[in-house]
Amino acid sequence: MRALLFAMVVVPSLALAVGRPSEMLPDPAQEARAQEIGRELRCMVCQNQSIEDSEADLARDLRRLVRERVASGESSDAVREYVHARYGDFVLLRPPFNWVTAPLWALPVIVLAGGALALVVMRRRSAGRVVPAPLSEAERAWLARLEEEP
Repeated sequence: MRALLFAMVVVPSLALAVGRPSEMLPDPAQEARAQEIGRELRCMVCQNQSIEDSEADLARDLRRLVRERVASGESSDAVREYVHARYGDFVLLRPPFNWVTAPLWALPVIVLAGGALALVVMRRRSAGRVVPAPLSEAERAWLARLEEEP
């Protein structure tokens, strides 16, 4: 029963999320180009999906904007630059390397270096520890008396 409900409600809505037939361009080449551009642009609501994969209203608006510009004859680069100028580097799924995005690109290296440094420090600390000598017979007897006392 649940599978039937899923098939009736969720599956059609997923098909509509990626583009309604009425929103698609009549020219297949232009539509393919618009989809290619859309796969490079981030949905700013979902943040981990392209505008082609997102169901958000903002993504739908951006898809419509991209298709309008492609249909008007703009090049793919011009459409990308237009959206990038309006929304900044965050809208690009592959942001350019510049002084603003450098920390983003350097973060994995910084995290790995920090982890390696932490491991080295922990090993040095553990290597410098003195292992206590085993208890003598007198110390064991004294400890046994302490454990027996109420």
